[in-house]
Amino acid sequence: MDVEKRFDLITKNTAEILTEDDLRELLETGTPLDQYIGFEISGRIHLGTGLVCMGKVNDFMKARVKCKILLADWHSWINDKFGGDLEVIKKVAVGYFKEGLKASLECVGGDPEKVKFVLGSKLYSKNDEYWKTLIDISKHTTLARVMRSVTIMGRKEGESVDFAKLIYSPMQVADIFIQGVNVAHAGLDQRKAHVIAREVASKLKSPLKNKKGKIISPVAVHHPLILGLGKPPVWPVPKENLQELWSSMKMSKSIPTSAVFIHDTEEEIRSKVNSAFCMMKEVEFNPIMDWCKRIIFTDEKVVFKIERDKKFGGDLSYNKYAALERDFLEGKVHPQDLKRATAEFLVKKLAPIRRRFDVPRIKKMKEELEKLTVTR
Repeated sequence: MDVEKRFDLITKNTAEILTEDDLRELLETGTPLDQYIGFEISGRIHLGTGLVCMGKVNDFMKARVKCKILLADWHSWINDKFGGDLEVIKKVAVGYFKEGLKASLECVGGDPEKVKFVLGSKLYSKNDEYWKTLIDISKHTTLARVMRSVTIMGRKEGESVDFAKLIYSPMQVADIFIQGVNVAHAGLDQRKAHVIAREVASKLKSPLKNKKGKIISPVAVHHPLILGLGKPPVWPVPKENLQELWSSMKMSKSIPTSAVFIHDTEEEIRSKVNSAFCMMKEVEFNPIMDWCKRIIFTDEKVVFKIERDKKFGGDLSYNKYAALERDFLEGKVHPQDLKRATAEFLVKKLAPIRRRFDVPRIKKMKEELEKLTVTR
């Protein structure tokens, strides 16, 4: 596979690359690419994690990149997930969460057996080099910078937090260097941690290097965040606040009706999607159009069918998002028809995951998780 093909696969369906020049240099020097993405263990897996994140991991795999997934139990502990019970977090991480990610990767066409899963606890245990790296990073990062980075935990800048939360972003940066990964992958909401990693890269005692021995900064690949299904608190959305509101309205498992989970029943999927906010002729802030763009049309071979009664013009088929967007803007596609078609696409797409979660061993993991979610 040539450099351009690999570059295109790595950069497709992304929101930002820091930087494309750095990525090209790695490819052109023949440096083996090692990618990682870390996940907090925080409950049920929704489409943002299951299909968007794993879809991007599959792109990396196609581009012959070595892929790694960090089950970030310590970060989840710091961020008070499951009541801050580390043992519970570990159990969910290596059980439900790992199985859900594997099922999701398989659902988007990837091979979960070719991805390495790493539990944070095991990475840190008896690992003096990790803690040395953490201190080294901290010595080259200001307190003010770390305090601004609390937003990567879903916290607001300036919010009062316990001291442990200030360790979160330096640990995330240390994860990159101690694993020797030269491609750090995450959603756009994790940008601040990756910027710190790039800034301290040349100052560390154990830096990253390319194949020619040159010290390098890790390339940061950020996939887009997808919208939750709810209506924004302010409508119409002021253009100057679009990005800020988008971040606050991203899909969240803490608002179950705003998210479709990878193992939702057919009825749950249809109910949630058909109740979604979807304004006529609006594409700039429309969760259904966003899902079409970020989930459905990432597959270049997809045919998206909208079934309609003949008196409304009959069925429509699309193989490009741009064509759907044009027709929606012109009012040729009604929001309710679009929602119904999107729901049916997801019902079919997620069927293999639902079957996997019907396997008794995995079903039990999901049931145990749901009990924990209710009680904590």
